Amino acid sequence: MDANPLAGRFAIGEQCAVEADDVRIKRLLYRSNYTGTKETDVLLGQFAARHLTELSPALLDQYEALIDNSDPDLFMWISGRKPVPAEWDTEVMALLQDFRTGS
Repeated sequence: MDANPLAGRFAIGEQCAVEADDVRIKRLLYRSNYTGTKETDVLLGQFAARHLTELSPALLDQYEALIDNSDPDLFMWISGRKPVPAEWDTEVMALLQDFRTGS
């Protein structure tokens, strides 16, 4: 019997958190590639494949909330054809716009 009954439990919790992050990223990758319109699929899918694993949890939250918007709006905002509403003018939106222009 272990001297400390809590020994090893935190490692398991940390492993679960890492697995949960992996599942979240895989889910976001899938959603990014199957948005409903080809143009948005390509743009978000390529961005997600290159950058999702680098984003902090807070930026993943921003990204996940952002892609809940309609495809036409997303494409128009990212491409600069329509102004980005203040609530979506976030760090993730700037990353997407930079990605689209190759900056």
